Amino acid sequence: MKRLDGKSALITGAARGIGRGFAEAYIREGATVAIADLNLAAAEKTADELGENAYAVHLDVSQQSSIDAAVDAVVSKAGKLDILINNAALFDAAETVDITRESFEKLYSVNVAGTLFTMQAAAIQMIAQGHGGKIINMASQAGRRGESLVLVYCSTKAAVISMTQSAGLNLIRHGINVNAIAPGVVDGEHWEHVDSMFAKLENKKVGEKRAEVEAGVPAGRFAIPQDLSGMAIFLASAESDYILSQTYNVDGGQWMN
Repeated sequence: MKRLDGKSALITGAARGIGRGFAEAYIREGATVAIADLNLAAAEKTADELGENAYAVHLDVSQQSSIDAAVDAVVSKAGKLDILINNAALFDAAETVDITRESFEKLYSVNVAGTLFTMQAAAIQMIAQGHGGKIINMASQAGRRGESLVLVYCSTKAAVISMTQSAGLNLIRHGINVNAIAPGVVDGEHWEHVDSMFAKLENKKVGEKRAEVEAGVPAGRFAIPQDLSGMAIFLASAESDYILSQTYNVDGGQWMN
């Protein structure tokens, strides 16, 4: 028997990268997965590639109406919602004196409010169903400490860790386990964007920041989405029923706690 047989999952930001990796892993373990993304065309393409146990859902986590519609779409398609992964997020970097309200509000609307209110909508549905559920929030090593040029992003991920703790304590009485995963540096399109930003901010050549960061990973390399999938499966399975409010580092040894 597969660990997620018969489960219905919603993964935000799942058209590519880490979210797609989670979707692939969940389908292998027997789940039906909603590929939720702001880019519906990309979500549909991913769902087509992943097969009959995947389907696309449009989701803008900065809009409550979109969150509610996505949860409704999952219930309409799969009949229930058992698992949520809050994966959608934005990144920005700037000198502290150059941070704009626009950037602050944009990141907080997705990384913090989006995580909170998608978690809330999923919890409401899970409570109505009456058989509990699993919620997994994506934090980051950036939420464990401040970083010189990443004040806003770091603070949003610290908020995710805190919200996971509070929601986990509150929702366990309904049989809903809330936990989080804190990746380190993960290879993919996201890091190409990050590297280019640091190249400008720190007057480095493209690729230089990436090489510096990779050299600092004790495991000797960047993660790939598949490195995170084992933890995501564990936290969604019955094996984690007695675990709540925790944030697990999956970062190649970059952070210890």
